[in-house]
Amino acid sequence: MLLTGIVVSGFGTSALWPASGIWVKDLTGSDSLAALCAFALWAPTLAGPLLGTVVDRTRRRPLLVGANLGLGLLLLSLLAVGSAGRLWILFAVLVVYGACGVVTDAAEAALVPAVVGRDALGDFNGLRMTADEGMKLVAPLAGAGLFAVYGGGGVALLDAASFAAAAGLYARLRVREPAPARPAAGVWARTAEGVRALWRQERLRPLVLAAAATMLLAGLNGATLYAVVDGGLGRSPSYAGVLYAVQGAGSVVAGLVTGRLLRRVGERRFAAAGIALFAAGTGLRALPYDAVALGCSAAIGMGLPCVLIAALTAVQRETPDALVGRTVATANTLMFAPNAVALAMGAGLVAVVDHRVLLPLLGAAGLALACATARRPSA
Repeated sequence: MLLTGIVVSGFGTSALWPASGIWVKDLTGSDSLAALCAFALWAPTLAGPLLGTVVDRTRRRPLLVGANLGLGLLLLSLLAVGSAGRLWILFAVLVVYGACGVVTDAAEAALVPAVVGRDALGDFNGLRMTADEGMKLVAPLAGAGLFAVYGGGGVALLDAASFAAAAGLYARLRVREPAPARPAAGVWARTAEGVRALWRQERLRPLVLAAAATMLLAGLNGATLYAVVDGGLGRSPSYAGVLYAVQGAGSVVAGLVTGRLLRRVGERRFAAAGIALFAAGTGLRALPYDAVALGCSAAIGMGLPCVLIAALTAVQRETPDALVGRTVATANTLMFAPNAVALAMGAGLVAVVDHRVLLPLLGAAGLALACATARRPSA
């Protein structure tokens, strides 16, 4: 039921994200304003350590119910966006939406150990990855199609309905959650506690840093996509959609086998193997062959989630329950912020460095990171 709630709410999010950019482009004709939609959703991630304190101040299940209901009601305000002059409503909603997403992601991750037990964390996180990636293959198309027929209001209603359904599923969860202790310190001190809990854990810090470094490489790799499609393969830009789909399929497969492999080899070796697979796929993308490009996309899709799942599973398992919300939110900020920075850096690098040079360098850096991760004895 928890997994279904996550999937249902995620469907609406995956539909709204691309549709919001289409909405802005349709009303203004501006590419830069359309691109700001993704930034508005992503920007609150930078405040993850602070927002995570909310999760540790209350029971997680009621928080998820209330947050989903609140987001569903908030999305109804998008029905008032009918002209370019009212786009400020859309951007305000997207910022609040992103902030609530940081809180609910941390609350979901904090609730998982109480629902499935610590022994099944890897299995659950793998299934969640499979569901998320599968949703990314379907929901954006549904959102774009719904926008074409009913406009942005139709997509907003779909997303609101998905949050209402998720709230109903979370409300039906039967889980024992003790009331959190009344905080003795201020909000900044509690935020610092979450950061320290992550940084001082010898089993967690190397995995989170490895995930952050991998996402930095992934962002640089992602910035080369159209150079690979056009300059390497001689295909039209639309061929990038095929490569995205193959990468998503690889992530679906990885999620299905994650639990079993994590139990067999442990988080550290599982993460290192995933980084190595991602690095090989990145480096070999420089070769100008369709079959190689498709195989590399699948390898990247299978390898990249491994280090993220390994890091999240370790954080959930090793962190005390009273701190897990803040620690997960901090880990998510550290892991995902480098990707956005690298996308911007990569756009500049691609302009001055040939992708046939840049991609092998990224692959070599990834293999070095995989070796360093595998050699660490602490995780």
